[in-house]
Amino acid sequence: MTAYVALLRAVNVGGTGKLAMTELAAMCADAGFTSVKTYIASGNVVFRSDLPEAKVRAALDQRLEAYAGKPVGVFVRTAKEMAAVRDNNPFANEPGNRVVAIFLEAAPHADALEGLKHQTAEVLKPGTRELYVFYPDGQGQSKLQIPSARSGTARNMNTVAKLADMAAALSP
Repeated sequence: MTAYVALLRAVNVGGTGKLAMTELAAMCADAGFTSVKTYIASGNVVFRSDLPEAKVRAALDQRLEAYAGKPVGVFVRTAKEMAAVRDNNPFANEPGNRVVAIFLEAAPHADALEGLKHQTAEVLKPGTRELYVFYPDGQGQSKLQIPSARSGTARNMNTVAKLADMAAALSP
């Protein structure tokens, strides 16, 4: 069995997309996933499954759309991939709450850092299937807009590290 991390987009953030984590855990169990554990109320869940990533994502997509009445973005990573996101953080010397990984479906395009709007002190670096952003003044103060990341979902590096640890604990 493979240990996975699933990250939901725009769940329980700013009053949108309300989803109790007990419901998310139940959806995962209904999909046949085992050892299901959620982490904080922003749509993070770790579990084990024999299914490949695409089928895991499809199973969650289907259940979430039935629940919400509209598509909910789901980003799936293996335990190994989540550890790589943590370990490849180009801003590892900065506070974890000031650095985010924006998870994407695929590798960032060569022009992923073009067209930025309202960039001040923020620094961006592409990753494997994510963009890393360092917010020196804090994300809440930033007006940065990243067009190539609109359909992604962001987690700060403290959350990424915790999810990587939780997924590693489920790995054989």
